[in-house]
Amino acid sequence: MTAVPADIVTGRERLRNALRWLSDCGRHDADAIEEACRRFDLSPLDEEFLLRETARIRHVPGQQAPDRKR
Repeated sequence: MTAVPADIVTGRERLRNALRWLSDCGRHDADAIEEACRRFDLSPLDEEFLLRETARIRHVPGQQAPDRKR
């Protein structure tokens, strides 16, 4: 088994770091998510995941979640 160099960050770790950064900032809006994606070199799929999860978490039970326009 080959060891991974310490300076190589996996995609999962980048996503974790972005989530930590968003929590530290106390912001989870679209602009903050976009900034996190740039800072931590996240993929468009990661960005979409963060946007969907933020909307899901903010969703109030009994209300319909807003649809994203594509």
